Amino acid sequence: MCTDIVVMDEIDKYINNFASRSFRDIADCDYINARICYRAHLVSQFHWSALQAIEKYYKAILLYNRIKAPKIGHSLSEAQRHTKQLPFTIKLSETSTKLIEHLDPYGRFRYLDSSYFIKGPVLVELDKAVWELRRYCRVINYNVILSDGSEPINMLEHELEDIESAEENPPNYYKLRQGKLEEIIKNETHHARASLIWQNGYYGNTELKDVSIPTYTYAENAPLSIYPDMLDKLVEYIKIPSEVVKAYREKSNGQLLDQISGCVGRLQMKNILLKACSSFVHLYLRNY
Repeated sequence: MCTDIVVMDEIDKYINNFASRSFRDIADCDYINARICYRAHLVSQFHWSALQAIEKYYKAILLYNRIKAPKIGHSLSEAQRHTKQLPFTIKLSETSTKLIEHLDPYGRFRYLDSSYFIKGPVLVELDKAVWELRRYCRVINYNVILSDGSEPINMLEHELEDIESAEENPPNYYKLRQGKLEEIIKNETHHARASLIWQNGYYGNTELKDVSIPTYTYAENAPLSIYPDMLDKLVEYIKIPSEVVKAYREKSNGQLLDQISGCVGRLQMKNILLKACSSFVHLYLRNY
C-alpha cells in the first residue's frame, strides 16, 4: 500500500528535534515553574520564569522555520521583530500581547536591577498567552510527496487552518504531538502535573469554563532606584547590564527613572510597596 511521504533532509530532522527538546520542552517546564511561583507570591521569579517560557517558545518557532536569530538573548521584543520574517503571522490576542509587553522589561532584570510591579489576573493571562503561542511550536511549513506521484504539496496553509480552528473548541482539546505538557498531563503520577492543571482553563483533561485564582497587586523598588549614587562603586565589584548602567547614569540625582529598555524604574515609594491587594477572582474564560 502506497503512503504519502514528508520531505525532510536528515539534518533538518535533527535541527527540528533540537528545537523541540532544547526550546519547546524546556519552555514548557519554565511555564509550569512560573505557575508555581505565582501561587507562592514569588513575583520576581514568576516574571523571570514566564519570560523564559515565552522566550523559548519564540526561539523554537524561529528555529523550526529556519529564521536566523543568534542574538535575541532575553529580549522578547527582539524575538517578535524576527517573527516578521516568518511565512505566516503569529496571531495573539490583545491580553497576550500586553502580557508579553509587560514581561519583556520586568522579566529580564532578575537581580532587582529595576523596579517592577504586578497587578490583576496575570496567571490566566499567562495560560492564555502560552496556549496561543505554543500552537505554532512545531513544524508547519513542509512538503508532502503524494503516493500518486504528483507534485509535492506544501502543507503550511493546511497547518495554519488547523491552528486557527483550535479557537472554535475548548482550549484543552488542542494538543501537540510529543509535547512535554501533554506528556505530563497524561501521566497522573507526574510530580508537576498538579501545578500545571491547577485552575488552568487551557491545559488539562477537564474542560473548565471558569477558574478561581488569587490575584494581587505588588510592587518593589530596586535598590539602585532609591540610591543611584552607589552605581559607580557597585560596578567595581559586580556585573550590571550595560543598558541598566546607562539608564541609571542618564537618570541620576534622584530623578524618576522612567526607562530601562522600556521598564519603569523608581516607584513613588521610599522603599518597598508590599501587597496592596490580595484576593481571589472568578473568571469566565470565554469572556476574558
